[in-house]
Amino acid sequence: MVFIPVENLADPRLNDYTNMTDVALRSKVEPERGLFMAESKNVIARAIETGHRPRSFLMAEKWLDSMTPLIEEATGFADGGNVPVFIADEETSSKLTGFRLHRGALAAMWRPSLKTVSETISGAHRIAILENLVDHTNVGAAFRSAAALNVDAILVTPSCADPYYRRSVRVSMGTVFQVPWTRWQAWPDPAEVKEAGFHVIAMALSNESVPLDELEHSQLVQDPNSKLAILLGTEGTGLTCKAIENADTVCRIPMGHGVDSLNVAAASAVSMWALRRRMK
Repeated sequence: MVFIPVENLADPRLNDYTNMTDVALRSKVEPERGLFMAESKNVIARAIETGHRPRSFLMAEKWLDSMTPLIEEATGFADGGNVPVFIADEETSSKLTGFRLHRGALAAMWRPSLKTVSETISGAHRIAILENLVDHTNVGAAFRSAAALNVDAILVTPSCADPYYRRSVRVSMGTVFQVPWTRWQAWPDPAEVKEAGFHVIAMALSNESVPLDELEHSQLVQDPNSKLAILLGTEGTGLTCKAIENADTVCRIPMGHGVDSLNVAAASAVSMWALRRRMK
């Protein structure tokens, strides 16, 4: 590892850490540069544990003692072990990134290549499909629910927010590194998933929708060999008409007090739990 005090904010080696609060800019440049950002010791640890390679670290000097074991572990992935560790005080790091670094450290990580849809869902019995979610917080929350509730893989549509964006990663507590996922460029054509044996369940309000508590006890869900794809729609408008038309079953979460829908993060947790795989 190489420790480098931050003395010049214009140092091109720090480019990965600039303008981090500009969502539109970061959403464009991070994939282009082949990187993503991991924030906090726990998230960085989970990224490293799952084989992701660091480009560099940024932290305050007071975090060095607690972070050193992680950095040393990370150097095993880096070329020659020369991973830069930039050291900056709170004021300097705030000017550089655009926000106060409360969680100890940032790491710029190499973004892995995405697998194909068939590779991602191979061997899966439960998958989730996120259609056009725009809020990175909701994407991260859906991944955390998926990891906790044994969803085997996630497919995100072309317009869905980036699961590797810093806020998604943080909210997911690093579970975006654990749950296999990829972008489904052929969406809204569900052929590839259906040909793999999945029954597509659209979570949506419609006249034909089945109550979730009824579907939960059906043979379809109770069968340990069944393969289900849980389809969740964007904030506000929900699933597109085409997505609902292409689903095998439309399902709704029964609610009271005149409430007709839940936030997609909450809906993902409820539906993933109810539709989880049953084992004999």
